[in-house]
Parts: sequence; C-alpha cells; structure tokens
Amino acid sequence: MKKGLFLSLIAAVALLASCNKTLPNPEQLSVNPNPLVKVGNKVDAEIVGTFPEKKFAKKGVLTVTPVLKFAGQEVLGESVTYVGEKAKENGKTVNYREGGKYRQNCSFDYVPAMRQSELYLRFEARVGKKVIEIPDLKVADGVIATDELADARDNKSATTPDKFQRVIQELTEADIKFLIQSAELRSKETKSDEVKALQAAIKDAKNNEKKEINKIEVSGYASPDGGMDLNEKLAQNRQKAAANFLKKDLKKNKLNNAIESNITAEDWEGFQKAMENSNMQDKDLVLRVLSMYSDPEEREAQIKNLSNVYGTIAEEILPALRRSRLILTTDLIGKSDDEIRELAKKDPAQLSVEELLYAATLTNDRAEKTECFAKAANLYNDYRAWNGLGQLYLEDGNIAEARRCFGHALEIQPNDPDVNYNAGIAAMADGDLEKAEEFFGKAAGTKGNLNAALGTLYTKKGDYAAAKKAYADNATNNAAVQQILSEDYAGAAKTLANIKEPNATTAYLKAVVGARTNDKAAVIENLKSAIAQDAALKNRAAQDIEFAKFAEEAEFKAIVK
Repeated sequence: MKKGLFLSLIAAVALLASCNKTLPNPEQLSVNPNPLVKVGNKVDAEIVGTFPEKKFAKKGVLTVTPVLKFAGQEVLGESVTYVGEKAKENGKTVNYREGGKYRQNCSFDYVPAMRQSELYLRFEARVGKKVIEIPDLKVADGVIATDELADARDNKSATTPDKFQRVIQELTEADIKFLIQSAELRSKETKSDEVKALQAAIKDAKNNEKKEINKIEVSGYASPDGGMDLNEKLAQNRQKAAANFLKKDLKKNKLNNAIESNITAEDWEGFQKAMENSNMQDKDLVLRVLSMYSDPEEREAQIKNLSNVYGTIAEEILPALRRSRLILTTDLIGKSDDEIRELAKKDPAQLSVEELLYAATLTNDRAEKTECFAKAANLYNDYRAWNGLGQLYLEDGNIAEARRCFGHALEIQPNDPDVNYNAGIAAMADGDLEKAEEFFGKAAGTKGNLNAALGTLYTKKGDYAAAKKAYADNATNNAAVQQILSEDYAGAAKTLANIKEPNATTAYLKAVVGARTNDKAAVIENLKSAIAQDAALKNRAAQDIEFAKFAEEAEFKAIVK
C-alpha cells in the first residue's frame, strides 16, 4: 500500500468527528491495481481501506467518488456514501466506536488519452448542515495499455486465389458402334455428329495457334456376352479399325500424332453403368447379380438365366457396348503474362475474371493490384475480387473500406471461411470485438491462422487464459503481449526471440519485458531499436507508464526527447 493515500479521507472523518486525535496509519488505503491497467475496453480498480475507531461522526455523511483525470478531462465513477450511526441519510453505516471497512470499486470505459491519467477520490463531507471542504485526493496513476500492442492486422489475411490456368485441356469424345461379332466400320457410324465434331476439333487444333493436340486415344470394346477369346479378338479388331480411320483424318490434316490404344474384352463396367441408367424392369435384380459374382463366365450365365429380362438386355443394353471410343485431348494455350498485363490496363473487358485476378499477382505495385481487383469486382462482381480489395485496404490501414469490401464478398459467398476470417480481422481492428467473434465462428477451414486471430481477440477482450490456449506455440508479437499481460515474462522473452520477422513492435515489447523485470539495459537497448524502426513509438514510450520507473533516467530521456 502506498503511504499518504488515505490521509485526506481520514482527515475528512476526523473533521466530521470534530476531534483532534492522532490520525491512524496512512497505509490503511490501497488501490488494486496501481498503476491502473486496461483490460478489454475497461479500466477497473478496487480501493480498500479502514475507517479507524472513534473517528467517524455519528451524524456525519461522507460521499466518495472516484475521478479519473486525463488530458484536461475527467470521468466520474460510481459514488459510495458512508454515514454515521445517527445520520438520517441513506448509506453504508460506519460504527463510531469500532470504525469499519472502506471498499469501493470503480470502472471506466477506456479511451487512448487515458494512458496518461491519474485516479483521484472526490469527497462530499458534512455533519448536519455543516459542509467540510476537502480537496481531491490522488490515489493511483494510469493507465497501462500494453494490450493495445496486440494488433489485429498482425494476423495475416487469407487470400482467395484465382483459378487461372495457362493451358486448359479440352476433351472431345466420339463412339463408333459395331454390329454383333463384327469389327467392320459402317458409314452411318463414321459420319455421325460425334465423329464429325471430333474431326472438326482436330482440324481446329491444326489451324489455331492457341491450340495443340495433347493426346489421342482409341479404345476397343466388346460386350460381355460370348467367350473371352472371341471378345478379346473383337475388341482388338474394333480398336484397329477405328484407329486406321482416325489416322487417315490426321494424315489429311498433315498431322502425325501418335495414337494410344486400349482394349476392354468384356465391358462389364460399361454394362453396369448402362443398367444403372436404364429404366428396365428388374434392373435391380441384374445389378444384384453383378455384385454377387465377380467371375465373368458366372456373371454371364446367371444373367442369361433371367430369361424374362435377358431379351431386353440383348436388345437395349448390349449393342451400345460393341464400340470403339475416340478421345481427343486438346491444349488450349492462354494469353501470355505480357498480354494479360497489357489488357488489364487498356481493355480489361477482354479478360476473364480468372485472368483479371491473375493479373493482380503479376505486379508488386499496390495501385495496379488495387485496379485489377476493382475491375474484376465491377465487371464480374466476383467475391474473390472484393476479398482481394479488402486485403489491400486492410494492409494499408483503411479499415472502413476493408470492412465494406469484405461485406460485399460475404453477400456473394456468405460461408466462405477465408472471407469470414478476413472480415473478423477487420472488425477486430475496428474495435468491433463482438462482430469479429461472429465472423471467426464461420471461418473454420480458412487458410489463415485462425487460432492466432482468436488469441488476439481474447487478448483484446481481456480473457488471457483463453488467449494463451488459442496461441499455443505461435511465436508472434501478439502472443508475447498476452504473456506479458499474464506476467509470464520468461515466456514472452522466449516468444519474442523466436519471431521470424521481428519489427519495431517486437523491440518495443522486449523493452516492456525489460521494464517489468527491472532490466534497465534491455529497456534502453530495445527502445532505441524500436524507435529507429518506427519513430511514432518515441511518443508512446514517453507517455507509457510501463517505463515510469525509468522516466527520470538520463538515458531514457535522451531516447524519448
């Protein structure tokens, strides 16, 4: 307890008692904490003391009001009134002979100017109609606001990436069907719309400089009826017939691409898919046979035993399985980086949304990045574009614009975990902790570090136990803030030493650890480093009550002057 704090209060009681007795020990008053500390968005304190025996007038009335004074302003706390045994006014009664306990809690909504403040007690004292003037009594200094160094923006935002592909593969497929036990090509099949489309795709790949053939496959199939040897030979012959047909078309286009060949002697997979997609009566019975038997011959025998079904199978299912399949894989080669950059500047409407989002990754110029995202947002109203804009505004400290952009993104994709994570960071940076927690609740699965963000949130709410659990082994400035506030100075020092990319805040926090462990050399060395990296920290250090015990040191004054 600090000597002298209770002097005026006891003087007031003495005056009320109209006596001139020796005052009791002035160490009977204490303020906890002292200095005052910001926790969450509140500055709370408890003031306790003792009314000494035979001092409080029986008709006396004493009202005590905590007052926090700062920057020419003052904020009043809740008053408490104490009354003597015979006073008519309402209040907490103090026995004249025995004295009593004085206890008062105060709570103030924090504002940054309170970092340099003083807590006073203000008295209204009287006996009957006699008013006793007592000056305000200073009882504590304030306010330690080290939790402000836990910066929401230290949590890196999560990117919702583009899906740009330089090379896009296009598949063109066609089936050529054959008659039962035959591998002879029929004009009807080679002139089908599917085959014509495949031939056109080959020609287009030949003539389009943005396209090239990646792969050509021809597979031969036989339906799963008949013997294995016969079916294998049929599948091979059907593959060869279709491949020879396709080679002629390639030659006509002056192409010499290789053709990959495959055969399926008994197409049970195709049979099962065809049955599943059919409207046949008793198809479930046939599918059950397929699941019960794996041997091809046994399967065929069991299905043929279903005499009331097999006729329909032979007529509707099997003919489509006697085929060759032609598959053309074509690479569509997209625009070059230079082309995309140029169009992004001059004619963004010529770019797809993926290309515009990709364009933002091709530059380190923030203005160009912002323009790319803005164009993608305006042209396509894509949530990733709005998210990208929000990230840039968040990094620049334009929190209002960041929140607006993340809001647009969530209107389009309300459940996207990355956007919810980013919106939570922005809300936290704006002091809207309730909304931040709501966003983080929808951010499971984000690519961002959700645990670290929750640690920052809990730190700002003053729940240091929850913050510690959330941070776990994260080595960040914010994690170190939580450890300092929890008085784990060894842990904070270790965390700060392990930060991969230390900055001005890292050095400042090392100075705070030094101050709390009475290490003057650490305070001076690290404050010099912090201010060299960020001159704005000079003013903070000069006003920071963390360094109060060093305020009169010449070396400290030289740093902050």
